[in-house]
Amino acid sequence: MRAVAYSQLGDSSVLEVVERDLPTPHWGQVRVRLAVAGVNPTDWKARTGTTASSMPFDEIVPGQDGAGVVDEVGNGVFDVKVGDRVWVFLAQHDRPLGTATEYTVVPADRVVGLGDASYDVGASLGVPAMTAHRALTIHEDGPSRLAPGALDDRTVLVTGGAGAVGHAAVQLAVWAGATVVTTVSGDEKAALAAAAGAHHVVNYRAGDPAAEIKAIAPDGVDLVVDVAVIQNTDLVGRVLKTRGSVSSYANTGGTEVTLPVRTFMGLNARLQFILMYTLGEEALRAAAEDISSAVAEGVLEVGEEHGLPLLRFPLEETAAAHDAVENGAVGKVLIDVADLD
Repeated sequence: MRAVAYSQLGDSSVLEVVERDLPTPHWGQVRVRLAVAGVNPTDWKARTGTTASSMPFDEIVPGQDGAGVVDEVGNGVFDVKVGDRVWVFLAQHDRPLGTATEYTVVPADRVVGLGDASYDVGASLGVPAMTAHRALTIHEDGPSRLAPGALDDRTVLVTGGAGAVGHAAVQLAVWAGATVVTTVSGDEKAALAAAAGAHHVVNYRAGDPAAEIKAIAPDGVDLVVDVAVIQNTDLVGRVLKTRGSVSSYANTGGTEVTLPVRTFMGLNARLQFILMYTLGEEALRAAAEDISSAVAEGVLEVGEEHGLPLLRFPLEETAAAHDAVENGAVGKVLIDVADLD
């Protein structure tokens, strides 16, 4: 099978197309023939040594997310069968074989039925959608699961609503009944956030964004899904409701944050940091189930008309796909592996 792999840390030039033996699923595992793979910031960060200082395996095929068809199951697998259309998450977590390949082998609990949704949707779930799900379910007084009505009468602020996680957070929050406000940096991203379903879009580079948000939510927002807590502490402190919660899922702009302690203490605010790789099995399972329900209802669609442009690369150009994500591409970067339709 063809795969893209690296055997040393470095820039995207360390990625090379290789031929490898077809992997065999063992107990509790399934093999998936991939149609489309998703690329996330975590892929290039791991490859460059940003998140790990050494190689955990002699060779790594990157990629946590993908979608395709199950073509073989190992012993002890009963809920997944050959021929199932599925999406894959955390494929390369604690394993050397990810999704930048024609076939991958993962534990059966890392594959989820895709139904009739497109492979593009499936490959765009994983890290972004599951992170968004967790970010929307950490409020002390809020729901632990998402479904229509779960966030009724709540106001959610999504900072960076045109990003992949922000896009999924907007879609899931609207589906669950919240009033959704999002901040963006300009008109192009404003159009994308609106296409995703955000009810209110605020340009944080113009005027007084906190005042605009308070005009929409005079009592404050219940929950903030935050892409840049380092830069946003003042904004969040001004718009957060008493007993509100902030979900921080990225260290955009640096590695340390200064908090206005009295402001957040006075609000009895909760600040929850989120990293998908250490969520725990219960949270992952809940996210997979709720996301599947949303997908079945056509909620998590992708493409520019739905607020998330798709940038496509063939498997042999995986290095260029990594570069696109590292350089801040607007939209979702996908790798076309095979035409399975």
